[in-house]
Amino acid sequence: KVKPQIEEKEGKTFDVFTAVEFKTQVVAGTNYFIKVHVGNDEFMHLRVFRSLPHENKPLNLHSYQSSKTKHDELAFF
Repeated sequence: KVKPQIEEKEGKTFDVFTAVEFKTQVVAGTNYFIKVHVGNDEFMHLRVFRSLPHENKPLNLHSYQSSKTKHDELAFF
């Protein structure tokens, strides 16, 4: 659901966009830290926020880190 948001920010389209790992952090909602394979040996780390159910808001791409590798640790950012 956040693929269009990251494509807009990066100014390109990803043929491959596969989540390979994730971690969560409970706040006033949930932060998801997601390692995404975007093709070849390239990965991105995404921070996606899901609000509480009663707020009825869409998933929000909070921030991301590009130029990551498969072996980079997925850490909170």
